[in-house]
Amino acid sequence: MYHPNVLSPPDACPALVLNADYTPLSYYPLSLWPWQTAIKAAFLERVDIIAEYDRVIRSPSFEMKIPSVIALRQYVRPATHPAFTRFNLFLRDRFACQYCGAPNDLTFDHVVPRAYGGRTTWENVTTACAPCNLKKGGRTPAEAHMALRQRPFQPATYQLQENGRAFPPHYLHDTWRDYLYWDTELLA
Repeated sequence: MYHPNVLSPPDACPALVLNADYTPLSYYPLSLWPWQTAIKAAFLERVDIIAEYDRVIRSPSFEMKIPSVIALRQYVRPATHPAFTRFNLFLRDRFACQYCGAPNDLTFDHVVPRAYGGRTTWENVTTACAPCNLKKGGRTPAEAHMALRQRPFQPATYQLQENGRAFPPHYLHDTWRDYLYWDTELLA
């Protein structure tokens, strides 16, 4: 429970990391650095401090507010195509089974089974819940009479970023709000 007069421990004060163009390095997972890393980067003049927490850290000869938003001084160009990982696969498919739409008990499925020469690639692997994966077994979707909601494809980094915006983080500090979702439509 949040109470304005009770200070959170410094470990509960991560810094939102923005690229040099003031957009988050990533949305999902949200680009956050521990407070120690943010302060070190500030001292090494690799980042600019944009906003701060009310928390102060002290040494015998120095005191400083903990950064809550930092921006890199040099632009980091995002990769064109993201790494093929389980997390990125689930994010591409919006954390839903591509056979039934269930969001729970997710695994991945080879559309063309490996026994048929199917490879582990973006274009042949899809998100499936365990019951659908078990039901499909070592068959193709056509053989199992199961339709895919979306054909597997290799996403671009921007597509995963867009999908990530649909899953807001559990915690948003007030100073982060100006830098997240700034290009969404405003409600009247």
